[in-house]
Amino acid sequence: MAEVVYHKVSKVYPDGTRAVNELDLEIADGELMVFVGPSGCGKTTALRMVGGLEEISEGEIRIAGRRVNDLDPQQRDIAMVFQNYALYPHMSVFDNIAFPLRAQGVKRDERRQRVEEVARLLELSEQLKRRPRNLSGGQRQRVAMGRALVRQPQVFLMDEPLSNLDAKLRVEMRAEIAALQQKLGVTTIYVTHDQVEAMTMGRTIAVMRKGVLQQWGEPYALYDRPANLFVAEFIGSPPMNLFQATLDRHEGAPLLALADQQIKLPADFLTKRPALASRAGTKLAVGIRPEYLQDGRAADGRYPRVRAQVRLVETLGPERQVHLDLAAEPVLTPDVLEVARDVDVALAESFTERSNDRVVRAIARFEPDSEVSAGEVRELAVVPEKLRFFDLATGAALSER
Repeated sequence: MAEVVYHKVSKVYPDGTRAVNELDLEIADGELMVFVGPSGCGKTTALRMVGGLEEISEGEIRIAGRRVNDLDPQQRDIAMVFQNYALYPHMSVFDNIAFPLRAQGVKRDERRQRVEEVARLLELSEQLKRRPRNLSGGQRQRVAMGRALVRQPQVFLMDEPLSNLDAKLRVEMRAEIAALQQKLGVTTIYVTHDQVEAMTMGRTIAVMRKGVLQQWGEPYALYDRPANLFVAEFIGSPPMNLFQATLDRHEGAPLLALADQQIKLPADFLTKRPALASRAGTKLAVGIRPEYLQDGRAADGRYPRVRAQVRLVETLGPERQVHLDLAAEPVLTPDVLEVARDVDVALAESFTERSNDRVVRAIARFEPDSEVSAGEVRELAVVPEKLRFFDLATGAALSER
């Protein structure tokens, strides 16, 4: 069993910076775990500590039950695939893949057999005599993976291995890596800043921020029930729509009071959510994914409605993304602004400017044949069961049970 366990692992640099803070995480044998988060969140440091390339300041890391804190990298039975591939330009593909076996003193016949097996697996058999400069980006990536695979390690560590590829090739390669990992069943830790890449590849995702693990679990669990506002904003493309609202009642019926309108909720909405019922009368952060903010003309008539002005319509083949101005108070916690700045500094600044106007920029997903145009005021259907609630002070998700 090659499970990897972080137990209260921290990395503290000499200047006092905590790159990783008390990380507790278990990665099961054969699992593909993706670390994701903005630049500087500690994800690469967490990976490098497993590989022995960063010293562990506090805590313990175990691989297959063995404590590895004080072991050299070559003693840990791991293999790494780096962002820059690190291929030897003067060597053939065969020799690049065979290099770690040569360093281990593996006999020539076994080296050849293992390299040829890996080459067949990665569809590189026809390229074994070529040099890296004569390969495409995708082929060079496969060679780097082949050099890791041929060692037959207990654990693979992959640090942003696709960042140098163009968009189309990235999509192809992430599918290949995920399929290959599943076929081999080797425990793999994969680091990326791209949350779309994380969602499509990882069977389990760990979201990090400022060295602290925010949430981990299956991709859809993080998408559907984010643990806090940071995860809600970071996971999902487009991100979750967020606005401030007050839980209230009118003539006994529950509702959300926005700036100038109300979202009427089902009569039993708060009865089924006693933890939320206790927040009645208080202002909360409310989130809803774009697919649950629907075209009011086509949606189920039972869903409550809210009005918004259309700013822009993007036609994306199977759907239309409708950008809206919704009259409500924006959620401008540090977590939300940090994600916005990571995407676009100007976007974060515009968030702050619009807070004075009490306008939220929202996105809805419409059917591709929907008739909608910029400038019109549109009625949107809100799917109540998919509303998510967060504490404005802490950013933490509020239990609904």
